[in-house]
Amino acid sequence: MAKNFRRIAVAGATMTAVLALSATPALADTDRHLTYPDGKGTMTYFDDGDMFQVCDTKADGHGMTGVVESMNRTLLTVDDGGDAGCDKKGYNVGSLDSIRMGLSWEGGGGTIYTGYFHE
Repeated sequence: MAKNFRRIAVAGATMTAVLALSATPALADTDRHLTYPDGKGTMTYFDDGDMFQVCDTKADGHGMTGVVESMNRTLLTVDDGGDAGCDKKGYNVGSLDSIRMGLSWEGGGGTIYTGYFHE
């Protein structure tokens, strides 16, 4: 009886470890990152908490503006510049929403985008 209990306990512990280790890398792959050319700024989506962060990384007198868009409208705008640190805002990204991030430099030039993605 004790032998069977030990086998079941070992099998259960092994399955728990396998499931925990196989789930961890998938969580890390859901964050998104966008970098503007010449190191002017970045935009990051943190899946844990549905947070969008924009960072102005160059002291050139111009800020950065990030947008979150669905197929037909702007859902969120985050801008950073003129202060220390990055600015961030939350937006609840649903599992069925297809969104993309866009990042532009307020000194001119175009907007760069990620591809569309969903949670």
